[in-house]
Amino acid sequence: MLRSAFIALSENRPLRRFAEQSSIGRKMSSRFVAGMEIEDVLTACEELNRAGISATLDSLGESVMNAEEAQRSAEIYHLLLDAIEKRGLDANISVKLTQMGMDVDPLLATSIVAALTEHANRTGSFVRVDMEGTPYTQATLDMVRSIHNAQGNDGRVGAVIQAYLYRSEEDIKTLLRDRIRIRLCKGAYKEPPDKAFPKKEDVDANYLKLTRLLLTSGVYHGIATHDEAIIVETKKFVEQQGIGHETFEFQMLHGVRRDLQRSLVEEGFRVRCYVPFGHEWYPYFMRRLAERPANVLFLAKNFFRN
Repeated sequence: MLRSAFIALSENRPLRRFAEQSSIGRKMSSRFVAGMEIEDVLTACEELNRAGISATLDSLGESVMNAEEAQRSAEIYHLLLDAIEKRGLDANISVKLTQMGMDVDPLLATSIVAALTEHANRTGSFVRVDMEGTPYTQATLDMVRSIHNAQGNDGRVGAVIQAYLYRSEEDIKTLLRDRIRIRLCKGAYKEPPDKAFPKKEDVDANYLKLTRLLLTSGVYHGIATHDEAIIVETKKFVEQQGIGHETFEFQMLHGVRRDLQRSLVEEGFRVRCYVPFGHEWYPYFMRRLAERPANVLFLAKNFFRN
């Protein structure tokens, strides 16, 4: 019930405009969003790297309305790729197709992501194409496969699979045939029961099933979860199968379970933190509250401190 409420709020445009323009809203978002500007996210990335944690940088925004907005969004990512190379950061980038103009013109979005991938190839980085709601699932996977299979792009662009979708196992098998890197997450959008598992226990069971499939594929993947029970089961599987810690990474969100991120690093696992920034933070922030209701209590306890 609470999850559905926060997802609905994430789509409320008047509330979004108010929140993103208010000092109270920005204060609340600061736990999960590194800041508003490029320098803020680069500073956060440097701090993570000093702690032995990699990063993926995300300029927040989605559903642009014209080609000019899409190109401006892309330019931020080109600046990030240059800064990552110049500063020697252990980082890559994550992009949303609706922010790259998917709703304006799919060909525009494809050309933008292809150019970012080419830039990442030149600078030794990587582009993760985020997954949005199911209306975009097939088009997203088709685009990633097309760009990945273009000459020189092997290993430079990857996809995200959401474990709550029934189709995810087949999608993973398709991507693995092309040896495409995958970030596996549970899923943060409201989907009907004919497309997604409605019960948490079923999502968790599918997540573990898909995790085992990824870890035995011989391709480097990201296991994106804060669920300690799933992390424990993943570590057990890795040990039983003799899977090297260097062959995959755990991925977590900026501001969520920092203690767990540090402990995994101390145990010798690779950890990557998803670090978002930017003025259009509201939808992302509300989806984080929807994913983990404990975040609401955390914010309530800490809001008036300092």
